[in-house]
Amino acid sequence: MDFEAVIGLEVHAELATQSKMFCACPVVDTTQTAPNSAVCQVCSGMPGTLPVLNQKAVEYGLRVALALDCQIAPFSIFARKNYFYPDLPKGYQISQYEQPLARIGRMTIVTSQGEKVIRIRRVHLEEDTGKLTHVGRNGQAYTLVDLNRAGVPLLEIVTEPDFRSAEEVRAYAEALRAILRYLGVNSGDMQKGVLRIEPNISLRPVVAAGFKPALLGTRVEVKNLNSFRALERAVAYQIQRQAELLEAGKVVQQVTLGWDEAKEVTVVQRVKESEDDYRYFPEPDLPPLAVEAGWVAQIRTSLPELPYARLQRLREQYDLSDYTAKLLVAEKSIADYFEQAVTAEPSVPAKSIANWISGELFGLMNQAGVDAAGLRVRPAALAGLVKLVSQGQINQDTARKVLAEMFASGEGAEEIVKKRGLGQVSDAGAIAQLVKDVLAEYPNEAAAYLSGKAGVANFLFGQVMKKAQGKANPQIVRRELELQLAEIKAD
Repeated sequence: MDFEAVIGLEVHAELATQSKMFCACPVVDTTQTAPNSAVCQVCSGMPGTLPVLNQKAVEYGLRVALALDCQIAPFSIFARKNYFYPDLPKGYQISQYEQPLARIGRMTIVTSQGEKVIRIRRVHLEEDTGKLTHVGRNGQAYTLVDLNRAGVPLLEIVTEPDFRSAEEVRAYAEALRAILRYLGVNSGDMQKGVLRIEPNISLRPVVAAGFKPALLGTRVEVKNLNSFRALERAVAYQIQRQAELLEAGKVVQQVTLGWDEAKEVTVVQRVKESEDDYRYFPEPDLPPLAVEAGWVAQIRTSLPELPYARLQRLREQYDLSDYTAKLLVAEKSIADYFEQAVTAEPSVPAKSIANWISGELFGLMNQAGVDAAGLRVRPAALAGLVKLVSQGQINQDTARKVLAEMFASGEGAEEIVKKRGLGQVSDAGAIAQLVKDVLAEYPNEAAAYLSGKAGVANFLFGQVMKKAQGKANPQIVRRELELQLAEIKAD
């Protein structure tokens, strides 16, 4: 029997506000700040304290909901979600349940199989929990609680079960992260836990060609995945695992799972709770959240061009390949950099600039571990370098060396070329003499080429370029080399 995967995603995104969701405590980097140093009576759950809603968190939530084409609720209700974990100081989480901030949205993803629309079920606001650190020392195991993260604004984005493969799941997660970063509401730094993804995975039989039953299988949830690699592998592992169980006539138990990165397997954490277990009821200390239509309209007009729209525009406006355009729009800062470079030198083909960014510049950035904000090569400077190549003033190899120096020093291309005497040699007479000298120095190789070993021509070409210190015009060198070899053959 064949099975079809049915997958939905819950994504928890910390909102990049200055203060927490219901108190004035600062939002801090928990990896860099002393534990329990950004905590007050409200976020530590002391009796008798009252929450006050963070307006900026609501604004950020609305930005995301509008970007996902959701319907905004004029009134939404906060609720208490009751469960008892050491990192939840109140014994409940303030969240939204029956009446969330927004519903019924959509997002388009791009995969190897083409485009697909993913339906968004709901977008709602809640507060984050604290952080647990499990310690083993001297044969003793214990857990430390840090409440710096408790009460940080959190946005939960829930999809319909529209995914059918691990590839689709990853494509959605990457696209959503890009949207959050474009909107400026989340850093996207998944290693710090500011974006956590939880797939719900089930399988159902496909009993006939073209027929897919409406009933869903028993699902499992994998909690708190914080990398695209882990997400994709955990989903693929669960699809295979559930298929093997069902083929053997066994049942899938509804459980909550964790992902063991070292072993690349999922592990059971607990039996999955149902919504009834959380005993939701309206939060008595917070009034209904009323969102004015005028405010929503103002936020809508402030939204930037989003990644999918920008992908299509760059592809059409600059005649870029899907692959190159996708690389450029993945980060807003890189897409901005590209368009600034194109504007700086309109005479230079945009494709050439895009290729230099996605190739050589990305390589240097990855090697140095810097992003666009840390680049010393300004957009106009890169465009100037590409212009020198297109005009034949330097060749590709020289341009790579110049870019490396620009990356390190921040100097302009023309300045480096002039200072180091790297201008391309295009003088036909000078190149003819270099070729003549190489053929005289390597007569056996020239004879081998003339006897039919065509690959030797690349060796001879390399020797000419070496003598020219890499500055000779490659096209002229190849043409002159072919000409002089043909003359030797004719003799």
